Amino acid sequence: MESMSSPEPEPADVLPVVAPQLRALRRRASLTLEAAARAAGLSPAHLSRLETGQRQPSLPMLLALARIYGTTVSELLGETVAERDAVVRAADMEPTAAGGWTYWQAGAAGRGMQALRVQVPYGSQGDIVRVHPGEEWLYVLRGRLRLRLGDTTHHLGPGDSAHFDSLTPHRIAAQDPDGTELLFVHTLLQSPTATLCLGPTPGETP
Repeated sequence: MESMSSPEPEPADVLPVVAPQLRALRRRASLTLEAAARAAGLSPAHLSRLETGQRQPSLPMLLALARIYGTTVSELLGETVAERDAVVRAADMEPTAAGGWTYWQAGAAGRGMQALRVQVPYGSQGDIVRVHPGEEWLYVLRGRLRLRLGDTTHHLGPGDSAHFDSLTPHRIAAQDPDGTELLFVHTLLQSPTATLCLGPTPGETP
């Protein structure tokens, strides 16, 4: 029997609510509590507390559960496709500046992926190493890009693309004085653009 002492400390990157259908989605995937917990690297007791709202999942937990259940983070969070627009018009793509980069939302909000058009100026943020859960895909529209993945440096030109695990330490920098322009897709929870794309923010550890 579990102790009724004070609850365990929550991770810093938790969500404000837990989707009420977490258990239903596990059952839809024909997984027992034990099997799903094992696949997600959790204890059955921990997963049970997530499903009953006694605990809140961290972002990596939700990403893992979505993959295991064959669904999206958005569905885990209780959102439905009908609530979101499928088309984003060019006129509605407002630019957002962060860390010297400029971003335009190129996909619908609230999904498990975030699609962006990104302008990377020369000499901006090239020394920041990014490491975070998820995957990234990028496509060079204009200019030349220097992409460092782990210990390997790649030079990409217009029409080149890269698809990699975001847990691989990576750096992105424009090679040309005129900068470079990219299409960028993350398989991450929707977050503020600076957190999602620029890696560590002030006060965080790289």
